Amino acid sequence: MYLEESQCPHVESEQGCPQGHRPTFSLQTQQGGAICLLCFSNLLTTPRAAPTFHVSYALSQLSQALSQPHFLSSLLSSHPHLLISPLLHALSSFDDDPIARQLIDVIASLCDSAHEAVFHDFVSRVSELISSRALAWSRRQVHTLHCFGILLNCDTNNPYAYIKDKEALVSNLVAGLQLPSEEIRGEILFVLYKLSVLQYEAKDDNGADVLGSFCPKLLHLSLEALIKTEADDVRLNCVALLTILAQKGSLANAYANDIDGMSSDEADNFMQTTEDAQDGPQLTVLFAEAIKGPLLSSDSQVQIRTLDLIFHYLSSDGITGKQIQVLVGENVADYVFEILRLSEYRETVVNSCLRVLNLFSTDKQAFRQTLVVGFATLIPVLRYVAEIPFHPVQSQTLKLIQDCVSDCPGVLSTSHNDELVFVLTRMLKRQTDEGMSMLPETFIMACSVFVALLKSPTFHATSTLASSVQEASKYAVLACLTISEKDPSPLLHSLYFLKETYAYSHNDFSTDSSINLELRNCIVDVCTSHLLPWFTMNISEIDEGIVLGFFETFYSILLQDSDIQVTEFAKILVSSSWFSLSFGCLGLFPTEKMKWIVYLMLSSLVDVLLGNDTGLPIRDTALHLSSDPIDLLFLLGQQSSHNLQLSSCQSAVLLILHTSSLYDDRLADEKLVLASLEQFILVNSIDFLCGATSSLTLMPLVSLYGLYRGLAKLSYHIPYTPEAERILFRMVTENEWDLASAMIHPESLKWLFQQEKICKPLSYQILKLCRGITLNGNDICAHGKIYHKLNVQTFAELVAAKDNCGARLLVCLLMELVEERGQENDILSVVNIMTTVINIFPAASDQLCAHGIGNGIQKLYYNSIHSSYPQLSMAISLLLFNILRSVQPEVLSDDESWLALTTKLMDYLTLTVAVYNWGREGLLVIGILSLILRHSTKRALVEVSKPIIFNTSLVSTINNMIHAACAKGPALTDCDEETNTGENLIFVLILYYFCLRSLYLVLPGVDWQTFLDSSNGMLPLSTINIRCDDLCRLMHFGSTPVKLVASYCLLEIFNRLSDQRKRKREELKCSAGYLMSVMAVLEGHVFYSDIRVAMNCSCCLSIILTWEKLDIKEENIIARINWCRLIVEEMAMYLAVPCVASKFCISHHKPAVYIAVALLKLPKIPWWMRNVFDDSCISGLIENFTASNVSTEMIHLFRELLNSQFLKAEHIASLNRVLQACRKRLVTDNSRYDNRDEQVEKMVPIPDDLAEACEYLIHLMSSDSSLYMDHRESKTRDKRLLEEIEMFFRILTVDNDN
Repeated sequence: MYLEESQCPHVESEQGCPQGHRPTFSLQTQQGGAICLLCFSNLLTTPRAAPTFHVSYALSQLSQALSQPHFLSSLLSSHPHLLISPLLHALSSFDDDPIARQLIDVIASLCDSAHEAVFHDFVSRVSELISSRALAWSRRQVHTLHCFGILLNCDTNNPYAYIKDKEALVSNLVAGLQLPSEEIRGEILFVLYKLSVLQYEAKDDNGADVLGSFCPKLLHLSLEALIKTEADDVRLNCVALLTILAQKGSLANAYANDIDGMSSDEADNFMQTTEDAQDGPQLTVLFAEAIKGPLLSSDSQVQIRTLDLIFHYLSSDGITGKQIQVLVGENVADYVFEILRLSEYRETVVNSCLRVLNLFSTDKQAFRQTLVVGFATLIPVLRYVAEIPFHPVQSQTLKLIQDCVSDCPGVLSTSHNDELVFVLTRMLKRQTDEGMSMLPETFIMACSVFVALLKSPTFHATSTLASSVQEASKYAVLACLTISEKDPSPLLHSLYFLKETYAYSHNDFSTDSSINLELRNCIVDVCTSHLLPWFTMNISEIDEGIVLGFFETFYSILLQDSDIQVTEFAKILVSSSWFSLSFGCLGLFPTEKMKWIVYLMLSSLVDVLLGNDTGLPIRDTALHLSSDPIDLLFLLGQQSSHNLQLSSCQSAVLLILHTSSLYDDRLADEKLVLASLEQFILVNSIDFLCGATSSLTLMPLVSLYGLYRGLAKLSYHIPYTPEAERILFRMVTENEWDLASAMIHPESLKWLFQQEKICKPLSYQILKLCRGITLNGNDICAHGKIYHKLNVQTFAELVAAKDNCGARLLVCLLMELVEERGQENDILSVVNIMTTVINIFPAASDQLCAHGIGNGIQKLYYNSIHSSYPQLSMAISLLLFNILRSVQPEVLSDDESWLALTTKLMDYLTLTVAVYNWGREGLLVIGILSLILRHSTKRALVEVSKPIIFNTSLVSTINNMIHAACAKGPALTDCDEETNTGENLIFVLILYYFCLRSLYLVLPGVDWQTFLDSSNGMLPLSTINIRCDDLCRLMHFGSTPVKLVASYCLLEIFNRLSDQRKRKREELKCSAGYLMSVMAVLEGHVFYSDIRVAMNCSCCLSIILTWEKLDIKEENIIARINWCRLIVEEMAMYLAVPCVASKFCISHHKPAVYIAVALLKLPKIPWWMRNVFDDSCISGLIENFTASNVSTEMIHLFRELLNSQFLKAEHIASLNRVLQACRKRLVTDNSRYDNRDEQVEKMVPIPDDLAEACEYLIHLMSSDSSLYMDHRESKTRDKRLLEEIEMFFRILTVDNDN
């Protein structure tokens, strides 16, 4: 045979080959040569016909030619089957490996052609060749098997169909597995693997399972081969075959056959051995031993295939826990954990390991120990898979961790807890922030792991994780509320997680209770801010399971101790119409389970809101109650005297209606509810009037009846039954009940206090309230509001209102206790509650006075109990002080009770000072007298004020006290408000101030000049009279409070004296020296640190400076004016500095402004005033003058500068712009202060010590003065500011007209 023309030039293709073969057997090649197919066949089939290298060369040339389309086409069209036999003969004849590989390549090339017949013929003949004789160890047999494997590996054709004797082929192959050659076993295993794949892809026509009939032996031999081999390629082939068999269930069936093939005694012995020694049948043990080698392989591909084999084996239907026990007992799971530990987080390895471990975990008992050992390996793996959204083994990893934590909580260490909580919290946070980052089953497992952690003992010992648990529970809930899923399981698991977190917050995991409290607050906030709104909005779209989950979660929170969080949660629920919502759920899901949980939760709500075990009737009768509120009302109309169950149901219905009505959650129409209540009262009246009414029934009945009667009164169209009302009033009168300890609707309480027919039982209830509350009790809420209970807050609201009998009942109760000489403690408690009521609602003093509280206090003062019980005496004084500070003057009248009361107070002062100095109560009485005098300035209690003003004993006492104080000189500075002398002096001066304010009404013709120098020959008045020189001494030497009150007294005297001189046009009757000394004291206080003292002194100075025609030498006045120049210059210089004049600076220089205004008003303005207020100074003042720092004093100053022609046109224009802007701002913002002024009195605390009483009285003095007003008089200050602005514009308009 000649292959190339260049090598055999004398051969012509047209003439055939040199051997004389016909030309049709010679095929042209692309290079111009030819190949004789017969010569090639003879070369392959004739033994020793040519050297092997000739054969190799011929094969290589044919292989090249087959790659040429023309040659291949010619071969397949003319002689397609000619080379099959020679090639196969050569394959089974040559021991030379290179030649065998060449032969296999040629065969593969021919089979890869599009000629199916050639491929089928090769498959058929090779399979017959292998099936024809038993396999023995030879290189030729290996080559044949390898070639057959390549043919079977063809993807395009179906080689399995052209194997004629499949059973003989498989039998021969299975038998060959027993050969000692590892190489041949590898080839056999690959062929069997491919046969198994092809068999299951295309069954025989008769449906015969050829491999199945050899399965037990095949499995044993394959596993033995896997045990013996150390070659990874053989392992791969064997594992691949076993994997196919496992997928088809052959491994599981073989295990069952292994058991079935035993005798009964052998099977029993095997089962006992399995239980006792964790051993298994031969096949399972063999399988465990076989896979250990591949699991330890350095080839990751072998490990992955082996793990897949284990996965498919354990996933088979016939596998039970016995096989898992054997594999675990043979430490296969430990091998898997080790692979996972060393995997370096390679994706395929991690996935395969976790799939297998997850199957091992199905037998928790057998796998527990191994899982505990490998637990530490799972945590870093979880960290890895958690960072990849939708990682396929997230849920398997979490399940393994959850199983370990649940079954063996002791395995957790502190570092494990920290790591798990961190990773899980990140997963839940990502799910919330990104919308979807894990599958629902993964989310469920994450919540389950968290729950398992919360239940573990080691987790309870860790307090640092509370904040992370708090965040995680919130993230879990929010993730389910924001992601729309048809599957309710994630939401239910998040609710369960939240419930367990709340239970965890009640464990003592931290010594810091604030951590537990914060955790509970967060959970309650999640429920109220997220879960409750979502539930109410989606109630009609969610299924019963989710509804039950919500109810169970909320119910678990309510079951905890009734702490603040639980109580607030319960209030939020009922305020959100939870009762109506619950009955709506019963309408949507009318099942027994729903009914049971609804009524259980309603009973817990009642327990929390009304007290422990109050909801017991609802729990006891839950299964007997209807799901419809209308049917519940029907129960009330039944007579229940002989039916204990019906009576319990009626009590439950009343509790449900009562609790829901407290928060305005109406379950039925008002007419229907009122009619049912009346029917309940009428049909059971005999039992009620016989005393068979329990408080558990009476209080809800009273509250409900009062509420719906009150609502009927408002609507004017709901009729009622007088007979039912009469029976109820009789029940209230004859039965013991406690209104103060019960929850009651404010409308119901109001209606009760409007019923005069039950005044006596209501008075008793008020007394019980007074007894149960002390002045500083926890039930007092001075400036807040506590609903649904008769406490001081709600009672104060009743007393302050005019539409009920609360004030009259309280006054009558006090009088009754005094007249009947009741217990001192009862009287004291009533007096104290009056004081508290006034402090909460100052308007209550009007109602108390309107109903004769003055008469009640007067009787109490004249009762012997007053003097024998000092604590009561002080409480009465405190009450009287608070009444007088809050009552409106028009409510007071000059009746005998107030006059007698004042006389008694004066007697007390006289007696007290005769025995010892005034104490705390005596000074409080001074304060009371001061308030009486203040009311007289508003033409109330005018006659009552006269005994105070003209009381000679009081006048003498005060004169002596003032004389002693003045005699102290500089030592008086040490007598501040902390000393008895200083305290007495301050209160006396306060009384004197209000005496001065009242004197012009009580004694209209008083000569105010008598308050000046005593050397003027005028007789002193027979009233309290502290002359100006004494007041100046007190100002000069006294403490700051003494200076302040004395300055107010001086200012009042100078104002009255100035008005008198203007009215009578009289001269000043005092010496020049006297007046100069007074001015010296006043000038020394113009820059005093207390702005109020400075303001009062500057106003006094301004009054003196503006007096006309003084009987004093002019040079003396001018000398004093020089001091005034220094004051004015400093003020002008400071306020004109750029960017300095702020509100504080202007306020600090207000006293100097008054001096400047007074000097500008003089008939002859001092010449130096123009030097001070020159153009630059005025320009600086105006530049610093803005709409935000405008004050009445500064406008007054500019007005006088305008009147005195100090201002130029440009100054006036700038001022005009500023004042226009200020006026606009004041008009716009005026509404901000509409309600503030009304609340000033409410904010004054109960003056339970003298310092607060003194501060309040000084506050009244400053409010009476128009000079200085702080932020609390913003409305009045703005009004005066507007008036000053308008006055400035009027003057400006007049000047322009002129």
